[in-house]
Amino acid sequence: MNPLEQRLKYKFRNALLLAEALTHPSLGHETQRHHFDNQRLEFLGDAVLQLIFTEYLFDTFPQLSEGYLTKIRARIVSRDGLRILAERLDLGRYLMMGRGEEVNGGRDRASTLSDAFEALIGAMYIDSDFVTVRRVVLTEARELLEDLEIDPADNNPKGRLQEFLQSISPVSPTYPIIHQSGPEHQKTFIAKIVWEGTELGRGEGRSKKEAETAAARNALARELWKMEKTVVPLTYKSADNSPTTPDSAE
Repeated sequence: MNPLEQRLKYKFRNALLLAEALTHPSLGHETQRHHFDNQRLEFLGDAVLQLIFTEYLFDTFPQLSEGYLTKIRARIVSRDGLRILAERLDLGRYLMMGRGEEVNGGRDRASTLSDAFEALIGAMYIDSDFVTVRRVVLTEARELLEDLEIDPADNNPKGRLQEFLQSISPVSPTYPIIHQSGPEHQKTFIAKIVWEGTELGRGEGRSKKEAETAAARNALARELWKMEKTVVPLTYKSADNSPTTPDSAE
């Protein structure tokens, strides 16, 4: 395995596919020789990434509309989004390109890196299968996916809750994660909201942000800040949509 394959935890059966994915078009232009480059694999990889992230978003955020899911996906597969993934792989150092392109900063250029990442995924898809590629992509994109803003501007439960609470007290709520379970690539998190020593709600999600958002929705539904020391059992919906009490969550 070369260092890139070690980083991906994937060994190419056809090493020529990896070489093609890492070959920038400038190499052939500069040498004036017929040379394969990564443009065709880039075309394929773009489609594979679209499907992987579409499937992920569809399954992960059942509460979001088609229009908002499209906006989220566009951010992930944008030039900047894919550049981030390429930089985490240090993909620029492995590219084969013309000297002129390299001198002009080609290894760090966003368009070059995003194109190379698409080509790498296209090559991996041909070399293996969709399930394998999806595993690699979602592992590499885990932090990016967890950092997504999953609520539309006009439906931001954390923001709305903050407004309600600040009208009563300047103290901001906190969202501690009280439980997490599942394998590394498919964890489930439970968050609760604590405000002035009172627990207002709990929520479950496949990322910390999603769990916090679900907890905010739960708090908005319960409106416990309006009650004077009234004990009301808190419930939230688990992954199978069955109600769960706080005692059973911990």
